Amino acid sequence: MFRNSALKKLGLGCLHAVNLACFLHLFKENVGSPCLTYGPSMLPTFESTGEVAIESIISHRLAPQSLARGELISLKSPINPNRIICKRVIGLPGDTICVDPTGLKASTTEHVSIPKGHIWIAGDNTSCSTDSRDYGPVSVALIRGRIVARVRCFR
Repeated sequence: MFRNSALKKLGLGCLHAVNLACFLHLFKENVGSPCLTYGPSMLPTFESTGEVAIESIISHRLAPQSLARGELISLKSPINPNRIICKRVIGLPGDTICVDPTGLKASTTEHVSIPKGHIWIAGDNTSCSTDSRDYGPVSVALIRGRIVARVRCFR
C-alpha cells in the first residue's frame, strides 16, 4: 500500500514538473522573456555585458502594424537564424533610407527604398554593428518582439 502511494506521489510530482516546463516554454515563446545582452553593437543603450533586455513577444504579435521608427526590437539574425539580436528600427516599408549616414560601410549618397514586408535596422553603436547596412532590408517575419525594459544585473 505504501509503495503504491509513494509511486503515485512521484508520478504526480513528475507530471507537475512537466506541466510547469511546458507552461514556461509556451510563455517564453509567445508572451515574453528576458534575454541576456552581450556585444558592443547597442552601446550606449545596452552595456556590452551584464544587462538583461525584457522582450514582449505578445505585443508585437497582437499589433505588428504598430511598429515605429526608433523602437528597439528583438529578431532572428538574418545571417544566423539560431541567434537572437537586438536592434533599433530605422526604416519602415515604403521609406527611403540612406544606407549608411556615417559613411563607414557605404557612400553617404547611396539610398534604398524599403520594400513591403521589410524594415531597416541598425545598432546604436554603428562602428561595431552588423545590421541592415551589411545585409539590407530585413523581413518583418524575423521579428520576435519589442524590447520593453532593461535590467542591469552586474556591475
